[in-house]
Amino acid sequence: MMLCGALCVHASPSTQQIEADGHGESISVTASAEMLVDPHTAWKVITDYDHLAEFIPSMRSSRVVRRDADRLLVEQTGEFSFLFFRQPVEAKLAVVESPERWVAARAVGGNLREMDGRYTLESLPSGAVRLSYSGRLVPDFAIPPVIGKMVVRNLVANQFDAMVREIERRDAQKGP
Repeated sequence: MMLCGALCVHASPSTQQIEADGHGESISVTASAEMLVDPHTAWKVITDYDHLAEFIPSMRSSRVVRRDADRLLVEQTGEFSFLFFRQPVEAKLAVVESPERWVAARAVGGNLREMDGRYTLESLPSGAVRLSYSGRLVPDFAIPPVIGKMVVRNLVANQFDAMVREIERRDAQKGP
């Protein structure tokens, strides 16, 4: 059975959309936001792996373990939480970067059986920058089926909103 849902988050001055779909144990999520920011600033924020836990809710730690040009190994810890449900999450991510364009990550360890995600930056003719995220995960732990999609959608919505706010904050700090 396929479940579908959408949640719109409005964070001034950007507008974001988050969608989550579930099929069996797999949950897919997409998110996008358009912001009037410098694309370089957006890139610096989404690749600031060692400081993500400082501004991403539910993330306890994030650190680069190894870097080899555009390939990295990143370890992250945090938790899935929604209402009464709490689950610690640990992930080792193989990350590949295409500078100023996209970042792709795949779980290679931790308690996510499968996880693939990708952030993409696109400069728009209007001068805005579109930040898009798409990801799919299969946890290696039980999430109650009734709330599984909501847990992941809530987590991604909060984390994506925090990422957008940090991009806008850093862009405003650098000035004209």
